Amino acid sequence: MALLIKFSVYIKCLLAMKNNQLVITYSVKLCESLCLCVENLTQRHKGTKDTEVIPNRYMLKIFHCLLLAILLLFALSCRKDPVIDLSEKEKLPQQTTGFYLLNEGSMGRNNATLDYYDVKTSEYYRNIYAEINPNVVRQLGDVGNDLKIYGGKLYAVMNSSNLVEVMNVADAKHITKFDVLNCRYITFHGDKAYVSSYAGPIQLGDKRLGVVIEFDTINFQKTREVTVGYQPEEMAIVNGKLYVANSGGYTPTDYDRTVSVIDLATFAEIKTIDVEINLHRLKADNNGNLYVSSRGDHYGQGSKLYVIDTETDEVKNLIDINASNFCIVGDTVYVYGTDFDFTTNKTLITYNLVDVKTQSVLSGAFIKDGTDALIERPYGIAVDPVSRDIYVSDARNFLTSGTLYCFDKFGEMKWKVTTGYVPAHIAFTTL
Repeated sequence: MALLIKFSVYIKCLLAMKNNQLVITYSVKLCESLCLCVENLTQRHKGTKDTEVIPNRYMLKIFHCLLLAILLLFALSCRKDPVIDLSEKEKLPQQTTGFYLLNEGSMGRNNATLDYYDVKTSEYYRNIYAEINPNVVRQLGDVGNDLKIYGGKLYAVMNSSNLVEVMNVADAKHITKFDVLNCRYITFHGDKAYVSSYAGPIQLGDKRLGVVIEFDTINFQKTREVTVGYQPEEMAIVNGKLYVANSGGYTPTDYDRTVSVIDLATFAEIKTIDVEINLHRLKADNNGNLYVSSRGDHYGQGSKLYVIDTETDEVKNLIDINASNFCIVGDTVYVYGTDFDFTTNKTLITYNLVDVKTQSVLSGAFIKDGTDALIERPYGIAVDPVSRDIYVSDARNFLTSGTLYCFDKFGEMKWKVTTGYVPAHIAFTTL
């Protein structure tokens, strides 16, 4: 009876175990107690006429229990403890501005991560979210699609996780999150946040109009919603109007080609501007103009950059360069292109500068020293508003860690650092 009690105690301990070493220890004890049971029963029935029958009956039951214990030993010892990914840090040259970098991760792998450059210590930290927020989730989520700082908070748009993560900008501690189906990008005005959404599942052929959802940045409650074009992407706000680039990316034979114009007062679409197919990036300069990129169709029609006059809400200029992504700082647009063409099976990578005053392309690439040859797949761009240092992230093969490159304002490489998977979005902490 004492051995059976031991057996029961060990089973209960095993079921409650979270430490692998303890699992192994108690599994071994369980096996030892069962072996003792076998030995005692064998000794008990020696010399009786039941020597063959009774022990065999008990031995069969104990054998099953022993087998179960061995299986538990194997299975439970293989079980992984909860893992908290500790961030790694690396010393870098002194920069003028700190920043966060959102690594998109691979779709379906839930491995988006957050990196941070501390301007006070010149240290670059990889994968800080899990360490700072061990009780929230193991990682940020699935596919980090946008990162912005507003009102002392850091907002990360997690596309495939259907949520916007809100953190304290000072330490990246989790504040809250709000749900948005197939969310894409975020922008702000006053005490409101605006999130573009495909309004449906991640699915090619999904023919439903997208939406922009307004949230209160105080209590993070949804306040209003407006229907826009198909698969809306980036947004910008100018003179009380919200502009939304519509892509139609889920229907590549019938792309959308419009920018929706939303009156913020009534939160209604008041106009659509016909631009070009498969629109994506959209940013405002300081002169009342919008720059919007078309990704083309990847079958002979490449990406392009267009300029919209927000006074007339009409296209005023075509800048005929490849434009996959860009940022505007001061009077300069920094543009890179990564145009893949299925007809040639080749990718054309370019780096350009555009003068916003003349809306003309400046001569020469913004990387001057030839180190652009190191970049396999440019995937993100940002320019320090103080030093004008240029950051270009490299997704490489999208399967391994990426690289962040830093160039000075003259286009000379200063340093590079290893990042998480698919580095894409930078938000500067001191603007």
